[in-house]
Amino acid sequence: MTTYTIGFIGLGNMGAPMAQNLAEAGHTVKGFDTAGTTAQGVSVAATAQAACEGADFVITMLPNGAILRAVAAQILPAMASGATLIDCSTVDVESARDVGAQAAAAGIGFVDAPVSGGVGGAAGGTLTFMAGGTDTSFAAASPLFDVMGQKAVHCGEAGAGQAAKICNNMILGATMIATCEAFALADKLGLERQKMFDVVSTSSGYSWSMNAYCPAPGVGPQSPSDNDYAPGFAAELMLKDLGLSQQAAEAVDADTPMGALARALYAQFVEDEGGLGKDFSAMLPRFAARGRDA
Repeated sequence: MTTYTIGFIGLGNMGAPMAQNLAEAGHTVKGFDTAGTTAQGVSVAATAQAACEGADFVITMLPNGAILRAVAAQILPAMASGATLIDCSTVDVESARDVGAQAAAAGIGFVDAPVSGGVGGAAGGTLTFMAGGTDTSFAAASPLFDVMGQKAVHCGEAGAGQAAKICNNMILGATMIATCEAFALADKLGLERQKMFDVVSTSSGYSWSMNAYCPAPGVGPQSPSDNDYAPGFAAELMLKDLGLSQQAAEAVDADTPMGALARALYAQFVEDEGGLGKDFSAMLPRFAARGRDA
């Protein structure tokens, strides 16, 4: 296996295990995080620029598009021509496209590659990457995707990975709300939750939210609902992604009423109803405690 020198910027809950998996696979990984966090097997760089010097690849995992743009302005001049920048953040499509254009102008490859799979997927190396960029850049990055994840889909040019991610998570947010509403209705109709699951999980109401990530404790496979809704995917992160979906929809004049309503409900849940710090599936106790006119 070819080994690489990799700069990794953003060693948070997702970035740290991703960087650790790369180091354990034999790559030389230099990491930087403004909070001073580290990862096992990863050497600490004093600055973001220092993490990028001499690197074949630089991977970023950052909170939003504004921070991505700021970091890109710092690190692109420090990267060697011919290196590849892989951004695994979830950001707005325009930020991804702009950073991709800046990278191309500097002779640096670029892939926007947001992920699905959460902290568990990052730790287990089972993430799915939704990638945008040129064929050449995607091919260059593929060996690293193979270490950090189980699947990488090349969705198109720069920004296409972000487009796929926000469309996927708009579906996920709306589907989880519908699943939680249905369980709350079933409760009030006297239908046992296990019976509800047994029917829906094998019928036309089947969904990932129901079958793989059931919001009802003690029903279906193990999920955050079985751990008092400690976040696997936090409600505030779902709110962020739904916000990105609506920003994109407005930019291209797309009619997304369910996505807009999902965003409004998660905003209410996170900002006014104690949902901050809870898993996004904690919408179930929220609905279960409410009446129709609440």
